[in-house]
Amino acid sequence: MAQIKIPATYMRGGTSKGVFFKLSDLPVAAQTPGPIRDALLLRVIGSPDPYRKQVDGMGGATSSTSKTVILSPSTQPDHDVDYLFGQVSIDQPFVDWSGNCGNLTAAVGAFAIHSGLVDPTQLPDDGVATIRVWQVNIQKTIVVKVPMHQGQVQETGDFELDGVTFPAAEIEVAFMDPADGEGAMFPTGQIVDELNVPGVGTLSATLINAGIPTIFVRAEDIGYTGMELQGDINSDPKALATFEAIRAQGAVKMGLVERPEDAAQRQHTPKVAFVAPPQRYLSSSGKTVEAEDIDVLVRALSMGQLHHAMMGTAAVAISVAAAVPGTLVNLAAGGGDRTSVCFGHPSGTLRVGAEAVCIDGQWQARQAVMSRSARILMEGWVRVPEEVLS
Repeated sequence: MAQIKIPATYMRGGTSKGVFFKLSDLPVAAQTPGPIRDALLLRVIGSPDPYRKQVDGMGGATSSTSKTVILSPSTQPDHDVDYLFGQVSIDQPFVDWSGNCGNLTAAVGAFAIHSGLVDPTQLPDDGVATIRVWQVNIQKTIVVKVPMHQGQVQETGDFELDGVTFPAAEIEVAFMDPADGEGAMFPTGQIVDELNVPGVGTLSATLINAGIPTIFVRAEDIGYTGMELQGDINSDPKALATFEAIRAQGAVKMGLVERPEDAAQRQHTPKVAFVAPPQRYLSSSGKTVEAEDIDVLVRALSMGQLHHAMMGTAAVAISVAAAVPGTLVNLAAGGGDRTSVCFGHPSGTLRVGAEAVCIDGQWQARQAVMSRSARILMEGWVRVPEEVLS
């Protein structure tokens, strides 16, 4: 069979990168959710790949680079664009639609402008374009502020983001009412739960829906310091199995799955992370992070591997949890009230602002704000065998 070609743009957003599509550019059979769309995106990325390299596709063989985005004119009032995110499994034949990608959100505004999805008469020639994004996966609003210069998106600049090699223009991303989905921010009603994990023991855990469903445990409770880098975790099959067991039990307790074994079918959510009080450590780039420069240490896993930096949605969860007195994140950061947190991750540091309030005994997150950057890496067409549409 012949190959078909589909207009696409390869973009970095934050510390992730993925393949971006306009919905109208997809083959008609893939413009609606279902097996054909999933098969197409799997083939574009190069999955499933038992070698876990994604050599025959656009994926980069990590959770940060096995991603797809579909944008379309917004169906919601007072929004500019609808943003649908698909996390493509590397070695399994499925696309996980259960959550958002906070890092790629930084690229959504820029792509929407580049691809003509935003009315050009509403854009400043110079200054900042405010793009209101409807995040389809979690049904939430995200406000992305994109710098403009001479009528074009400004991509270059001097903003440095730990986990990204080169500086770029700063993009502010505000996640509005970021509690995930329609459920409570703390799905069990508790800010700290006891999580019974067979083979591991009973762990204290903060289970939160903010940005993305996330399970926080204390580093010391599982034998870590919070200063670990990727090689310390990802080269240890026993450690990875332990984290997956924690994730599976947490998914059940959060009401995301009925049985622990069902968690394997939604690799993207929930995330699992471990926290510790600030300490001096050496980041993966060789830069020393001083204890006095951070509030808390956090390490998080994505798609079964320790992330090289921090997922944007997990950063939202960290900031919101830090803003709620008594959570494990808040306690590791020294406790008390706060409206922002600077945390240390494997690649360096990140500061995120968050606003959380308690109303009638229920905690609510009003917003979380962080700075990222984004850049077009390549644009043109991707090619796939036409058999994927049959």
